[in-house]
Amino acid sequence: MAKIGKRLKKAVATIDRDKFYVLAEAVKTVKTNATAKFDETIEIAMNLGIDPRHADQQVRGMVQLPNGTGKTVRVAVFARAGKADEAKAAGADIVGADDLAEQILGGTIDFDRCIATPDMMGVVGRLGKVLGPRGLMPNPKLGTVTPNVAEAVKAAKGGAVEFRAEKTGIIHAGVGKASFSEEALAENVRAFVAAINRAKPAGAKGTYIEKVSLSSTMGPGLKLDIPALVGELNA
Repeated sequence: MAKIGKRLKKAVATIDRDKFYVLAEAVKTVKTNATAKFDETIEIAMNLGIDPRHADQQVRGMVQLPNGTGKTVRVAVFARAGKADEAKAAGADIVGADDLAEQILGGTIDFDRCIATPDMMGVVGRLGKVLGPRGLMPNPKLGTVTPNVAEAVKAAKGGAVEFRAEKTGIIHAGVGKASFSEEALAENVRAFVAAINRAKPAGAKGTYIEKVSLSSTMGPGLKLDIPALVGELNA
């Protein structure tokens, strides 16, 4: 077993492993324990009662966090002519067409989100083997294949977070930074959990949200009180 550092040991001592925390207390505790020398990311992990191997039990989508992620997101856009100008005006970091495709095929991927106009999918389609495994392939269901490129760029820059259940039915995401206020973090958590709730697939049987935990990059995780949390969503 790996040796636990003094800082983490101190943080672990402040939490009760058997307790299910209400959101406000969880956020406060996680923020208090985020004592690293950098602005730690606050992360949520959700265990869902699904088997993503079945087509009717997949959970994937996009959610706009009301207070952003605190992370600088570099956005690439596949567009031509007027749409390319719209993307640049909205703050896209990289805009191109065949030239951008060649760059990517050559191994240069200097962005975190990729958006494309529908007419560019012939060009983007051949990048599937490169962008797909990295989770960067534009997708109409996620709003990243759209004629409204300016809107999509602003959403990506403003805190749109993509979520996707792993093979084990777990979803991980960053929902802000330790420097955020407690209320801003709580709002982001509520927005994220509400999006997962709405994305419940038709094939999900029994308990859908089985476990939710919150942690910072370098801190211990703690469990959230799911009935209380869901109650907050419906309040």
